[in-house]
Amino acid sequence: MIQNLPTPQNPLNIGTRGSPLALAQAYETRERLAKAFDLPFDAFEIVVIKTTGDKIIDRPLKEIGGKGLFTREIEDDMLAGKIDIAVHSMKDMPTLQPEGLILDTYLPREDVRDAFISPRASGLAELAQGTVVGTSSLRRKAQLKLRRPDLEVVEFRGNMQTRLLKLDQGVAEATFLAMAGLNRLKMDHVPKTAIEVETMLPAVAQGAIGIERRVNDTRMADMLAAIHDGPTGQRLAAERSFLASLDGSCETPIAGLAVLEGSDIWLRGEVLRPDGSEAIDDAVRCPIEDGAAAGREMALKMLAQAGEGFFDWRH
Repeated sequence: MIQNLPTPQNPLNIGTRGSPLALAQAYETRERLAKAFDLPFDAFEIVVIKTTGDKIIDRPLKEIGGKGLFTREIEDDMLAGKIDIAVHSMKDMPTLQPEGLILDTYLPREDVRDAFISPRASGLAELAQGTVVGTSSLRRKAQLKLRRPDLEVVEFRGNMQTRLLKLDQGVAEATFLAMAGLNRLKMDHVPKTAIEVETMLPAVAQGAIGIERRVNDTRMADMLAAIHDGPTGQRLAAERSFLASLDGSCETPIAGLAVLEGSDIWLRGEVLRPDGSEAIDDAVRCPIEDGAAAGREMALKMLAQAGEGFFDWRH
């Protein structure tokens, strides 16, 4: 029995970014916790925290500090006791958390695929040579240039609504979004084509929501255990181990996806040069409990295969 469950008079504070998608993910977390413990919604307070990554939208992430830009202020508030938990899009999360914080709760994973978005085309093959495509993702940019080096790529920062507005304004003819975000926001009206993972391997942890807490907060550990999705955790353990061993950041075009097949896990990975001129991919199957170790081993194998000079652009 969990002691001191939250009440409307003493609510549990859920920290989140303020974008529509981030709020949808926080609301889902609140709903699952409320259902698990038969609590009213007003026993939870959604606390919006603006991060550096939200404030600076006119420059690529790699120029201003990478993935931590979307988490630093939120994690500072949690360490200061201003919030109890934080809800994150896992593909935005660094592989290491600050001392005193832990990320060990995941909600059931959504569609992992990328979506091709264009008002006039249903896929890359329909785009004429020289067509402008907008994306802020180094991975998507590299994968696009690998497949269609004839296309022009422009920077497309901002939340989903901002990027769709840029598309409407003609800044680009096409862009990419995550199917998971479109589904969570019920944006059925957006003209989209899901890209199969065999064509475009997604970002590590794409489609997954993670919930971060303080290491020594046993009450939150017990509450979050009730909504943790084990299969998603098993998949992300392999994917994030692969990412961590490649020193993954927003400066590194890396894709990875783990799938459960009975008692086994099938992990695929890809690392690319940013200009799309070269890509290295690999895959491994192993028992589920060996997923994290397999991710590390596959990353080391790909690093060796890349050889001298492949990652020179990072320095």
